[in-house]
Amino acid sequence: MNKKLQRILISVLICVGVGSLSGIATQSSVDTWYVQLNKPIFNPPNEVFGPVWTLLYTLMGIAVGLVWDRGFHHLWVKTALYHFGFQLLLNALWSIVFFGLRNPGAALLVIIVLAIMIGLTIRWFRVVYTPSAWLLLPYLLWVLFATVLNYEIWRLN
Repeated sequence: MNKKLQRILISVLICVGVGSLSGIATQSSVDTWYVQLNKPIFNPPNEVFGPVWTLLYTLMGIAVGLVWDRGFHHLWVKTALYHFGFQLLLNALWSIVFFGLRNPGAALLVIIVLAIMIGLTIRWFRVVYTPSAWLLLPYLLWVLFATVLNYEIWRLN
């Protein structure tokens, strides 16, 4: 297996792994506390979230693997990867705050910062390797949708 494919595979596994860990926090409340919340009319069915996030984490992994393949010794690559790592931590933190701590208000603050960090990550990915930036666009759009959803859940409850 060549280096590029290895980096992509490692990156996908890391992203999906973080998503799986976030899923643990989600599962702790999705069938109990979350069911009882008032939700907006545009709230997707629970069955939608798993497949969407799996796809997004896979695209994220491919994107970061392609950036990593550009050479970690380059300052722009390091900067892009640091931004990616920070936003991935915020991604996991959101699940912990929203579902684990059952705090939609605090989660709203986290997801706003997350959306900003995704935007910055896309900017840096574009500098390093434009196709990687495009691969993150569905993720940004989903997080922006999730931000509106988070706001509405917080407002309604």
